[in-house]
Amino acid sequence: MNPSLHVAATRGHTAPMPRPAVPFPRVGLALAFVLCTFLSACGPSAPAGPPASGTPTTAAPPPPAVGVVRVALGEVGLLEELPGRIEASRVAQVRARAAGIVQQRQFREGADVQAGQVLFRIDPAPYEAALASAQATLARAQANLSQAGALAERYRPLVAANAVSKQDYANAVAAQKQAEAEVLAGQAAVQTATINLGYTTVTAPISGRIGRALVTEGALVGQGEATPLAIIQQIEPVYVNFTQSANEALRLRRDFEQGRLLRSTVNEAALIRVVLDGGTVHPPAGRLLFSDLTVDATSGQVTLRAEVPNPGGALLPGLYVRVRIEQAKAARAMLLPQQAVSRASQGDTVMVVDAAGKIVVRPVRVGGARSGNWLILDGLNDGEQVIVDGFQKIRPNQPVRPVPWMPPKSATPVATGETPTASPATPAASVPGSPTATPPSAQPATPRS
Repeated sequence: MNPSLHVAATRGHTAPMPRPAVPFPRVGLALAFVLCTFLSACGPSAPAGPPASGTPTTAAPPPPAVGVVRVALGEVGLLEELPGRIEASRVAQVRARAAGIVQQRQFREGADVQAGQVLFRIDPAPYEAALASAQATLARAQANLSQAGALAERYRPLVAANAVSKQDYANAVAAQKQAEAEVLAGQAAVQTATINLGYTTVTAPISGRIGRALVTEGALVGQGEATPLAIIQQIEPVYVNFTQSANEALRLRRDFEQGRLLRSTVNEAALIRVVLDGGTVHPPAGRLLFSDLTVDATSGQVTLRAEVPNPGGALLPGLYVRVRIEQAKAARAMLLPQQAVSRASQGDTVMVVDAAGKIVVRPVRVGGARSGNWLILDGLNDGEQVIVDGFQKIRPNQPVRPVPWMPPKSATPVATGETPTASPATPAASVPGSPTATPPSAQPATPRS
């Protein structure tokens, strides 16, 4: 280096210093030195030991949790809802059997009446006069009978003494018998007049609820025919007429004969429930009375009739209802929440957690809906765990962690008064010691679908 330049730098001058030219051999030597230093620091790597306690490691995620229910097979009644209509058990048309003017109406429309209660009064004057005339005719006939009887009694000893001719005695006896006949005719006329007079007071033929009056006071009734006055219907109990497909009835009979289904009742009549509009169930249960023997040619339906108690008159004649009837029972069946069953044109399936904790797709046979559940007739075994919740995060043959599924509080309950033979599938619990069981404290929080 130039000594003059070095002096200038030490005195604080800012003049640029020219870069000295470095020979190429010195650069290569410096690179070789750095390389040797790096290689000398490197040696054979020691085997990796176990990680220190508390060192975070990356582990596989736990299997997803799914809600399951445990299968419990048993006898389940096969319920069927059929369309029906309410009909009064007794209906009576109140008619005027006496001709005349209606003078009084002695009931309140829409009220309950008792048999024999007075409903209408018709003008009785003509019938009272007819009764008086019949009674007078009877009195005259009775007087003639008394006279004819006395004459015949007087002639009897005289004819024996030949004091009177036998012809006179025969005439006296004939007159007595004719007088007796006139008395009988007079008695019948009096009875007829009394009956006609009674028709002027119209009474209720049966007990029940009466409708509106069909005539008012001052109306002329009974001219030529019995004029309708009102209608009384007995609605405690009531009948419900409903129809069922004839093919369905035949299928049930075949299933009974072949043992695939059990009869719901052996000696007693089948019980039915009346379902009103909106799903409300009429509290008292009814009983099936009979099934018609004739199939309707136009609809192919068979008519059935049941008798239903109707306290308070809640069921009105003519009301359309649904009839829930249990005609048969499935021997090994269960009720499964509808969300657990996948229905497709190829068939119905459910997802089951097997013993290894993996998902298996299982085909099942569905028998119908009941209280928000599907009735499973075949395809499942006792103790199996069926997946009900968590479908969006699983796939077939995937390991899962089953947890008990609890139905939501808003689920549709079983109808009041309806007691199923077998309860729906119960929530399953993880078996301690199984590969899929996990202590509650170690289970990670997993959101459900």
